[in-house]
Amino acid sequence: MVILSKPAIEQFGCIRNKQAATLFPPLIPLVDLSKPDSRQQIIKACEEFGFFKVINHGVPMDFISRLESEATKFFSLPLSEKEKTGQPKPYGYGNKRIGPNGDVGWVEYLLLTTNQDPNLLGTENPESFRIALDNYMAAVKKMACEILEMIADGLKIQPRNVLSKLMMDEQSDSVFRLNHYPPCPEVVQSLNGTSSNVIGFGEHTDPQIISVLRSNNTSGLQISLRDGTWISVPPDQSSFFINVGDSLQVMTNGRFKSVKHRVLANSVKSRLSMIYFCGPPLSEKIAPLPSLMRGDQQSLYKEFTWFEYKKSAYSSRLADNRLMHFEKIVAS
Repeated sequence: MVILSKPAIEQFGCIRNKQAATLFPPLIPLVDLSKPDSRQQIIKACEEFGFFKVINHGVPMDFISRLESEATKFFSLPLSEKEKTGQPKPYGYGNKRIGPNGDVGWVEYLLLTTNQDPNLLGTENPESFRIALDNYMAAVKKMACEILEMIADGLKIQPRNVLSKLMMDEQSDSVFRLNHYPPCPEVVQSLNGTSSNVIGFGEHTDPQIISVLRSNNTSGLQISLRDGTWISVPPDQSSFFINVGDSLQVMTNGRFKSVKHRVLANSVKSRLSMIYFCGPPLSEKIAPLPSLMRGDQQSLYKEFTWFEYKKSAYSSRLADNRLMHFEKIVAS
């Protein structure tokens, strides 16, 4: 269990959640990347859930544990030390406030570019942090590229690097986020066994192509099914979870759906998550891939650059339908 110092965010009030998760959720799709049918499983999961868990991913557990240890040390620092990293504009240390538009949660975080210089971080040993970040992100990037190429294979897209090359590009706008959710004293268990939930990170979709998530062995993550039902994702500190992002939804012309997700605070344990957001270059044009358009099928979305969409997404509230402004009115 990750134990951190008393959180600075206790000075803020809590946002309560009124929507309970279903008691009998369906199983989260599980993809074994070492199996020959993994690409078909990925396609099915992207179509039905926009979310899946991967095992045999090839990321060394030592890389995972070392970065978790460095992140734990960082979030255990006094608030004054963490704030030396700089306010999140958008990169740096953030506390409670998520973005510039009024969203708040029971969370503190560190948002970095994927080529961030950890010497800018307020840590006692920035070199150790740098090595841990470099090793982890290189391994996760490799795994993400493999998944994107499996998606291309499953969709019969040529060339098979049509998606992966976007995050391999030197100008790729990928970002990395470390979230820390301290134990929340306001999450209380009632006499009838139900709990009063507090929002750790509000419901939203990710705007990038895919997101690669890993967390410690603490619950809290939930995803929304197509009917709006919320289901809890059992934690698994040795596996990764993949989210379909808004950009991939557009590129597949809606065949894949970006998954709405949220995090609830935990009453007794810290939750630490690491998310690699796979983004294209800012100038990249996002539109349905021609090879996926059949016959007279029309595009559901206007073409836009990643810069245009990123600017629009980050000027909205978390729960907003960020793609709404880019949807076409298609005649039936």
